[in-house]
Amino acid sequence: MATPVTTTGRPPGRLPRAAVHHPWWFALPAVLVFGGFFLLPNLLNFWYPFTDWSGYRSQISFTGLDNFRQILDDGTLWRAIRVTLVYALLAALFQNAFGLGLALLLERDTRFNRFFRAVFFLPVLISALAVGYVFQALFNTDGAVNDALGTAVPWLGDTTWTIVLVAVVHGWKWMGLAMLIYLAGLKGIPGEVLEAARADGAGPWRMFRAIRFPLLAPAVTFNVTTSLLGSMNTFDIVQATTGGGPAGSTEVMNIYMFRVFGQGLYAQASAMSLVLFLIVVALAVPLITGLRRREQMW
Repeated sequence: MATPVTTTGRPPGRLPRAAVHHPWWFALPAVLVFGGFFLLPNLLNFWYPFTDWSGYRSQISFTGLDNFRQILDDGTLWRAIRVTLVYALLAALFQNAFGLGLALLLERDTRFNRFFRAVFFLPVLISALAVGYVFQALFNTDGAVNDALGTAVPWLGDTTWTIVLVAVVHGWKWMGLAMLIYLAGLKGIPGEVLEAARADGAGPWRMFRAIRFPLLAPAVTFNVTTSLLGSMNTFDIVQATTGGGPAGSTEVMNIYMFRVFGQGLYAQASAMSLVLFLIVVALAVPLITGLRRREQMW
């Protein structure tokens, strides 16, 4: 059968070429913004660490690895790396523990549970800087926590436990996001698998350990990866609560870079950011590979 043709000589339903053609320059504003405010600064971050860029020089010259030698000779960098790794592990632990616990408690689709899902997700929408200042006021020696307990404990003044407390605040801030991911994973578990386990006499703990948690492997991969790598780039919560103190016990890499950059040593701060980038990459590759391999085992 011959294809019907309209009076314009085209088959019906087909638009003219001019109507479906999208000129490339329509994307030019977005490309310029992306290139100017994201791509170019990130590319320059691979150049400035090898220069003498600072607030005390009018010109920028290439210096090779001098900045890296200077920051490696300073023991403060090693301390900042250690603090960052400890903080990231604690924050990821608390975020995932809080999120998984809330997901299990609020799994059933009741009106009560839906309301409290929204309540526990609210901290995710609040500025991290605002959260830090709120908890800084609460945990001050003359803050609301000590007033309620009738004590004068320096919650943010202990060089051993303050980092744990700040990591708890970080976990509280982001637990709502982890909760949603775990809830999605729990909802994706086939009901017939759970019914078969109940018919075999599996109790709640055994069912969670042998069936539900293994089937949550994709959710665990996402939450552990994002929480661990994301907390390594933390700045605002730590800056608002402790500012890196007491005695540098919570001075993570970004706080350290912020302090050095404020001293006008821009090239050294850029070198530190490059070191942090390499550390994150070195951790991300084996972490994601291992978690993916764990998913395949189940």
